[in-house]
Amino acid sequence: MPSDRLGGADDPGPIRSEPGSLLEHVVVAVFGIDEEDRVCYWGPGAQNLFGHEAGSVLTRPAAALFPEPAPGEGPGPAAHLAERARALGYWRVRLPALHRDGSVFDCGFRVFPMTGATGASVVIGLASRGDELDRVKTNLSFLDSLFETCPIGLVMLDEELRYVHLNQAMADMDGIPLDEHLGRRMADIMITSDEGEYQRMLRTVADEGRTVIGTLVGLRTPGHPDRDQVRSVSFFPLTGAGDTRRGLGGLLLDVTDREQAILEATAARRRLALLDRAAASIGTTLDLDTTARELVGAVVPEFCDASVVELVEWMDETEAFDPELPVATRRIASGTTLPEPAVELVSGLREVTYPPGSSTHQMLSTGRPLCFTVDEDFATRTVVHQERAQLLLDSGLTCILMAPLIARGTVQGIAMFGRSAARPAFAEEDLGLAGELASRAALCLDNARLYGKVRDIALTLQRALLPSAPAAGPYVDISHRYLPGSRGTEVGGDWYDAITLPDGRVALVVGDVMGHGVPAAAAMGRLRITAKTLARHTAEPAALLGELDACAQEAGIEWATFLYLLYDPRTGRARIANAGHPPPLVRHRDGSVHAVGEVLGVPLGVGGVPYRSIEVEIPEGAVVALYTDGLVEARGQDIDTGIDALREQLRAPLGSLEEGADRILANLLPDTATDDTVLVLARISGSPGRPPARGTGSPRRASS
Repeated sequence: MPSDRLGGADDPGPIRSEPGSLLEHVVVAVFGIDEEDRVCYWGPGAQNLFGHEAGSVLTRPAAALFPEPAPGEGPGPAAHLAERARALGYWRVRLPALHRDGSVFDCGFRVFPMTGATGASVVIGLASRGDELDRVKTNLSFLDSLFETCPIGLVMLDEELRYVHLNQAMADMDGIPLDEHLGRRMADIMITSDEGEYQRMLRTVADEGRTVIGTLVGLRTPGHPDRDQVRSVSFFPLTGAGDTRRGLGGLLLDVTDREQAILEATAARRRLALLDRAAASIGTTLDLDTTARELVGAVVPEFCDASVVELVEWMDETEAFDPELPVATRRIASGTTLPEPAVELVSGLREVTYPPGSSTHQMLSTGRPLCFTVDEDFATRTVVHQERAQLLLDSGLTCILMAPLIARGTVQGIAMFGRSAARPAFAEEDLGLAGELASRAALCLDNARLYGKVRDIALTLQRALLPSAPAAGPYVDISHRYLPGSRGTEVGGDWYDAITLPDGRVALVVGDVMGHGVPAAAAMGRLRITAKTLARHTAEPAALLGELDACAQEAGIEWATFLYLLYDPRTGRARIANAGHPPPLVRHRDGSVHAVGEVLGVPLGVGGVPYRSIEVEIPEGAVVALYTDGLVEARGQDIDTGIDALREQLRAPLGSLEEGADRILANLLPDTATDDTVLVLARISGSPGRPPARGTGSPRRASS
């Protein structure tokens, strides 16, 4: 132990503990006390701790390093340190120490004797500030407690990713005793099915020093071979301080329950969102086929890969379901995201028959949704034809969920939902969702079915009340068309007629009762029959409208438009009276078109306003067009625009009246007309004794 080590410019400075450990920043002062209790060695760090330079403290009594003891306390701290070291061989103690500037601080000492080559005994002392030692003790205590009580798995791995140290929480998580981990590779304990991705991540941390935080890993362990786990893992590199080996430190948390709850909550939110969207999209019309397509569109592809909707063809809706009889259905909607042959499977058949004992019978018997695995037994029991059964097996569907469409206690039909192997099989929650979807769709389908019945009744009534082949006499050729609105709207009260009167006269009639359905059709029938009767006994059109208005008021018909045109072939003139109806258009031989009888009266049923009639000349060969507003009026379009469009159609060569009527309807009506439409085309021909034409149809006189 050289005594000339007095510090100076070449002094390496304070001795510190090993880098990378908890003691790294703790200054350790080394000094020696000889047999006469004098300082005989003043090592690096001692000057920093006590404030004395080596030259000023060597050979001085060691008592200078401590405060003066109180009188009567016996030997001072320095002598006590040396005595206990020689007596015990090693002693540690916390004592007040004296700094050169006179301040006293708490200091921890570790002392032990050493014998030199000459046989002299020296007490070596190691000293550090007490507050720094307390910090290290606290940190060590924290680490000990952390490994003992922390519920998070803690692990240390070496460079080969083998277990070096771990806590009990980690062992419990793996289901393997703690000591059986040591020396084994992590890949032997945490078994993943990610094709080595997890191990490559650990290797990156070890080799490149990257930190991984909160990565989710799915795995199983030999201790829990039947339990899938999800862990949140964080790994960081270890520095390899001193002669310790490099490696990894890790924190692992089992989040299986949390992740499962999140997955279940997410699935529940998806189901609720699907129900919300289905509620908004199913039943937007009162059309059976449209409603069924809306159900299929709501579930494919979000809920399933294929779906069909079928209506049960009951012989009698009141009859009870008999499982011993076949079930016949009519497929009205289908859809799939799978390729052939799935497309042919769902859309290639419209009439379907299920034999007794089929899965469909099983589902109908229970009255609730059921799920079936698509296998040979299912296909054989459910599908009548062997070719269709093989088509089902080759379709790619692995499971099918069937749900009855029940509304008002009656089975309306069947909804089927199919999934391929790319999706998980239907779970219990999916059965509930399918039941909710089927319940919603069944009610909408039943509403559409009932509406269809009422609409068919109204349409049948209206067509029965309309003339099937109105005969207008030898001097007027007639072509007529009646088109009800689309399936999404109710039948209206449009009507037309051609009435042959004495002396060759012809009355052309067109009208429109406000409203829809059976009431409008019935009101239309009453007005048509009344008008036909009045026409045979009332020569003046204005008077006929007055009588018809009175009848409408008596019958409670509040609003109906009506146009009456009385043509006399002997004079070539026509008298016209109008009750709020669009005016007739006259097309001349030269292709010019103009309106006549534009003096509008109030609609029938309003009352209190007299009607007027006008007289116009209609030249030979002219075509008169009578129509209802369904032909010329559309949402967002002024009726005058529609009448102008009809004029343009009439200006074109008509050909035969039948061809002209078809062309006009095809060009003016949309595919989904929202109102009934009537079009009557009447071509005027000559008659013996008719005077020469006097004009182009301008009014001659008016009467009231």
